[in-house]
Amino acid sequence: MTFTDAIKKSVLEGFDAGNLTTSHIIVVLGAAVALGLFIYAVYRTTTKSGFYNRSFNKSLAVMPVITAGIMLAMQSNLVISLGMVGALSIVRFRNAVKDSSDLAYLFWSISMGIICGAGLFEIAIILSIFVTILVVVLDLLPTLKAPCILVVSGDTEADEKSVMESIRKYAAKAKIRSRNITKNGTEWIVEMQAKEEAEMVNAVAAVEGVVSVNLMTHDGEVRF
Repeated sequence: MTFTDAIKKSVLEGFDAGNLTTSHIIVVLGAAVALGLFIYAVYRTTTKSGFYNRSFNKSLAVMPVITAGIMLAMQSNLVISLGMVGALSIVRFRNAVKDSSDLAYLFWSISMGIICGAGLFEIAIILSIFVTILVVVLDLLPTLKAPCILVVSGDTEADEKSVMESIRKYAAKAKIRSRNITKNGTEWIVEMQAKEEAEMVNAVAAVEGVVSVNLMTHDGEVRF
């Protein structure tokens, strides 16, 4: 037997359709379904997105089953595996992932399908437990309060110094991020962290020349 024949035999032995019994397929897909439902429950419980995306969560639950099925098919035949690689390489997804944490759940879901398809159920279960613990622990860590954005509009008589003095009584680290000056007046955009937000808004609104005050919170990075 030549070296080339030995390589061919080794490769072809790795694609044995005889090992794919009905019971084995049911066990693999059943494990993928169980782990997909587990990921569904974890994402639904821990996600902090402003709008919960049920369709995305359903995709997370279904994806391990589909991936496990693809893995089983690729193990059965070399020609099928090469065909699937070529077919999947032209697939393009246009939906943008808005929350970076969703990428971790997406990769977790795909990994469970691959691992279950390979028959490594212990690794899949242990990995899911560790990922869940890590997600819960990171979720419980205390974080500083997110900064607020205060939009102050004033007429031509509004004084920036008076406005900032009123703000700094409630937020010592307030900082102006934008100034918009027109013939009719001035608009300031101030970033801060304030505990007594309602009192601060009322104090700024009472400053002479101030026309309107808008306070907004956002999910940006904590600066202080």
